[in-house]
Amino acid sequence: MRMLRLGLAQINVTVGDLDGNFAKVVQAIAGARERGVDVLVFPELVMTGYPPEDLLLKPAFISAVLQRTQDLLPHTAGMTVVVGTLERDRDLYNAAAVLHDGAYAGSARKIWLPNYGVFDEKRYFAAAEQ
Repeated sequence: MRMLRLGLAQINVTVGDLDGNFAKVVQAIAGARERGVDVLVFPELVMTGYPPEDLLLKPAFISAVLQRTQDLLPHTAGMTVVVGTLERDRDLYNAAAVLHDGAYAGSARKIWLPNYGVFDEKRYFAAAEQ
């Protein structure tokens, strides 16, 4: 019988520091690989830092986040990584991208967007329908 080893990467990222956040994610993936992790899961919006707020109004920032998420693909060889990032089609989504063995396998977009207190996600993101 083969065991499935899950890892949860609770790392300290900085809002807007795409290069620094990318480096921390890559380091966590390498550490998980050394520990024999099969599936590694990162927090919501780990690529941008949370909450990115008005940085999401800058098209260049969004494009950079999408590119940095793609840049993770070669680091996922031999494992599955779920990473909190952005997705864009007509609208912008808070999403969890599933990267598997060097390829994009799919995603899940956030459905319930908080809009109270310090949370203002409805201002920036569209809600997924399913």
